[in-house]
Amino acid sequence: MSDVTTRIQEIVDTADVVLFMKGSKEMPQCGFSSRVAGVLNYMGVDYRDVNVLADEAVRQGIKEFSEWPTIPQLYVKGEFIGGCDIVTEMTLSGELDQLFDQKGVGYDKDAADKIRAANA
Repeated sequence: MSDVTTRIQEIVDTADVVLFMKGSKEMPQCGFSSRVAGVLNYMGVDYRDVNVLADEAVRQGIKEFSEWPTIPQLYVKGEFIGGCDIVTEMTLSGELDQLFDQKGVGYDKDAADKIRAANA
């Protein structure tokens, strides 16, 4: 296992929810990262953000780690969930709520319902 793979594994293992993104949760640096961070922020999810723009090794390494070519990438309890499109679909279908419930991740159910209502 390479050093960067070990670092990524440690990050994924030590936080319940991790978002590898461009920028930070407070200041996303791309629209896709902004969308996923916005969903998590609005739903009140406690998550760790990892700015891949700050570390080229992590930026490339996360793509190999997940075998997924794009960023952002969401992990919940060590499991790779997907990128922007998948997280958006899961949010609108209620699957993200179900996943958080199954994994014991806290979130604001009313906020999740408001997202769905606004996009109905």
